[in-house]
Amino acid sequence: MQTNTAVEFDEVIAVCRSLFLKKTKDYGTAWRILRLSSITDQIFIKAQRIRTLEEKKVSLVGEGIISEYIGIVNYCVIAMMQMELSETDPNEMPYGEVELQFDSKIEETKNLMFAKNHDYGEAWRDMRISSLTDLILMKVFRVKQIEDNEGQTLASEGVKANYQDMLNYSVFALIKLGVK
Repeated sequence: MQTNTAVEFDEVIAVCRSLFLKKTKDYGTAWRILRLSSITDQIFIKAQRIRTLEEKKVSLVGEGIISEYIGIVNYCVIAMMQMELSETDPNEMPYGEVELQFDSKIEETKNLMFAKNHDYGEAWRDMRISSLTDLILMKVFRVKQIEDNEGQTLASEGVKANYQDMLNYSVFALIKLGVK
């Protein structure tokens, strides 16, 4: 079977983007109130729930892992947007600006994915979804440590690169789960 990562990536992102923009119409940019550490914790909650569902194989809430991976994608975009905004920027952003920012963050992250995908030879295709979940959790813990160190690192990539990796791992999981 021939695979086209670019097409699959775009199909998954279209699903995530649609939900993100619908929620923006419903709620505005209420997420602007969140500190970066709170967004990181939201990603942690979603990744931890995925891991629990993978292990227990039963959901008592009804929603499965697909909605959680979509949530991780969207929270990673929110985090990258928040990183570029200051406390003095207005909490409510115009819908069109949110849409442009979403697309910009995705395009930048997609470009990073293609660079890494080239170097790693699409190794993610042979990985288990549970391994992608574990990698997301590891990246969350890295981000939390960097946040606890007030952004200071000695030899590590920064917070944004970790958000981008978590977003890409979530897209890979969604591709493997057949989301279109």
